[in-house]
Amino acid sequence: MRQLQLTFLIAFLLLNLFTPLAATGEEVILTAVGDIMLDGSARPVYRKFGYSFPFAATRDILKGSHIAIGNLEAPITGRGNEYIDKRFRFRAPPETAKSLRDAGFLVLTLANNHILDYGAQGLADTVLHLKANGIKHTGAGENLATARAPAIVETRGKRIAFLAYSLTFPKEFFAGPARQGTAPGYAASVSNDIKAARQQADHVVVSFHWGRELAATPKPYQVRAARLAIDSGADIVLGHHPHVLQGVERYRNGVIFYSLGNFAFGSASHASDRSIIARITLDRGVSNVEVIPLNVLNRETRYQPTVLSGVQGHKLIARLNGLSKGMNVVFSESGGRFMLSGTNRPMRFASR
Repeated sequence: MRQLQLTFLIAFLLLNLFTPLAATGEEVILTAVGDIMLDGSARPVYRKFGYSFPFAATRDILKGSHIAIGNLEAPITGRGNEYIDKRFRFRAPPETAKSLRDAGFLVLTLANNHILDYGAQGLADTVLHLKANGIKHTGAGENLATARAPAIVETRGKRIAFLAYSLTFPKEFFAGPARQGTAPGYAASVSNDIKAARQQADHVVVSFHWGRELAATPKPYQVRAARLAIDSGADIVLGHHPHVLQGVERYRNGVIFYSLGNFAFGSASHASDRSIIARITLDRGVSNVEVIPLNVLNRETRYQPTVLSGVQGHKLIARLNGLSKGMNVVFSESGGRFMLSGTNRPMRFASR
């Protein structure tokens, strides 16, 4: 009898010792936005009203989650050698880092085609300013290993790993073994990195900078890369670079946002008019997905993204559903929120 009790005690201790965090932790709410670029044609506005101005209308949404993530598409620096072999080059002043943190951003991805617009110095300054303001980053670094390293956030009894990759030119921005730069999204590297991150985290979120600018549909290579990421263990794929919305796909137990569109982006483009904030609940996998429609047409918003409600909000969700046709996704209204659903009720996905 004593031997039997001892056996049960050992089994109980082992079970509790090795139970994954996802089984005991609480749900984590992640908000994700697209491209952030606090320069360009917005520079006079931000200099006049301050670099917190672009986030004033969405700050409560971003800070109402446990983790907010976006793609930082301009180095934060006042120094560096300008890369002149492309048309557009951007940078933002050091004070933008504090504004980003005050807006609620906890993670920023750097794997894109602008983060080295002012060379190695510009990238190094960006990393220093982000760290000084408590913002984690991933997707670029002093060498390839650093660029491919995940940013890990621990919250509510869970560990969330974030990875970011660039599939855009110039290739000179790609990191090497002893060269600073961005993490290139080569299939083998992406798959290996996700599998490794999965070993140390409860959830993995992967960001890709990819596709053709202003294209409403993803290219075949985007679909392949996104599905590979999910097959390798990612829960969520976040895409950006086209500057417009692309569709959302439910693939296996994961969700893919092929392009979130622009967020706070200093461009006078008329084509980049609408965007979304993705609000994702992680709990043993993806349990709920909400999208919040945004007006990002800067001639109307004056470079401050604003939430679309009423008829305009419904129109954008109808557009997003059209872009997502054939992707096993429908967004419908539930209690004034636009939820990913199979019927008219919020849907919970099966656990991984």
